[in-house]
Amino acid sequence: MNKKRIISIISTLVLIAIIIAIVFSSGKTTSETIMVEVKQGEFRINVTTTGELEAKNSKKIIGPSNLREFRIWELKIEDIIPDGTVVDSGQYVARLDKTEFANKLKDKEIDLEQAQTQFTKTQLDTTLELREARNELINLHYNLEERQIAVDQSIYEPPATQRQVQIDLDKAKRTYQQALNNYEVKKKKANANMNEIGAELRKNQQEYDQMKALEKEFRIVAPQSGMVIYRRRWDGQKQGIGSTINMWDPVVAELPDLSTMISKTYVNEIDISKVKTGQPVEIGVDAFPEKSYTGEVTEVANIGEQLRNTNAKVFEVIIQINEFDSILRPAMTTKNTIITDIVDSVLYLPIECIHGNDSISYVFMPGIKQQVIVGKSNENEIIIREGLKNGDEVYLLAPEIAEDYRIRFLDDEILKIYKEEERKKEEAFKNQKSSWDESNEKKRNQKDPSKKPQGGKMKRPAK
Repeated sequence: MNKKRIISIISTLVLIAIIIAIVFSSGKTTSETIMVEVKQGEFRINVTTTGELEAKNSKKIIGPSNLREFRIWELKIEDIIPDGTVVDSGQYVARLDKTEFANKLKDKEIDLEQAQTQFTKTQLDTTLELREARNELINLHYNLEERQIAVDQSIYEPPATQRQVQIDLDKAKRTYQQALNNYEVKKKKANANMNEIGAELRKNQQEYDQMKALEKEFRIVAPQSGMVIYRRRWDGQKQGIGSTINMWDPVVAELPDLSTMISKTYVNEIDISKVKTGQPVEIGVDAFPEKSYTGEVTEVANIGEQLRNTNAKVFEVIIQINEFDSILRPAMTTKNTIITDIVDSVLYLPIECIHGNDSISYVFMPGIKQQVIVGKSNENEIIIREGLKNGDEVYLLAPEIAEDYRIRFLDDEILKIYKEEERKKEEAFKNQKSSWDESNEKKRNQKDPSKKPQGGKMKRPAK
């Protein structure tokens, strides 16, 4: 029994050793024998991104918009129909919580009642005050007539008596005139008080009527036919039941125009220099992988932003889809292939084939390392400008004995040509940078005239 067990263990170890040897030998063969053929043809440089479908144009469904006048800044969505529901014009969409509004409406009712009461009280007080003033004027007028009669009857009286009754008449006239003037002043004051109280009453009545009209707007209906799409908040979350809307942007939901769709995507800062408006785009939709569409870059952001929870800097890019398809819906995920450049009839290889250091690039061919000059690249491949020809075969990976390979350099004349091209590119870049610096300097000098150069020196600002 022991011998059989020992034989079994030895057999197992031998089998494992054979498998390991086969694996290592196959890996060595693979790394040294996988050959890639140099291809010639059209070379496309793409930037691939993931985006999200949106309608280019949409009708906003707005909640009450004048609540800021009543110091209400936010409203909660109490109820809303499911996202993607198709509605007709005037059909129910959502209901907003009006608890805070109802409290303020009740307060406004109390203010209106108080204003009405104050108006009635002031009106009655004014009526009584003016009535007393008019009665006083009547009595004074009677007194004035009595004094006049006394004067008329005093013509046969002694001069002293006549003088006395005349004085009494003058006093009566003066008192009557003073009372008449006071009555006019009281009437004007009463009118002013009534106008003030009336204005306050009208103000409260107007605000109350406005709030009663706004109360109906807490029930949101569709302004036109379409598909209701939840709005997305600043954090990307959908604005559904329990979400709040603010009075500076009181949008409850949207009715997108599905006839023209866009894909909103973000391009990292490494690739954004390649992306320009007008570039063609190939678009796929994750929900329908068998479908494909075309588009065009219409907007490229000038300022980058940082994605949440990452350190990556990205730029927003808007792509308009050329075709209309009823199956396309907002929020669908898209794969966008932005074609940034197309080079005709060039040689190219997989990027993994290129090796080298800071000074030269080369590929591995049977027995040699061939120096090459490379050009533009895309995600997977790179252009070969010099060093290879169509149909040549190179290793995909560096052989394990790569240090034994001799390097075959390009002709000096070819290298001179490409070095001259690089020198001209560098010189053009420096000239462009210098021009840009001068332009910025002029702008700074225009903002601060005291720093304009004069006579080869910087002019000192006056003390």
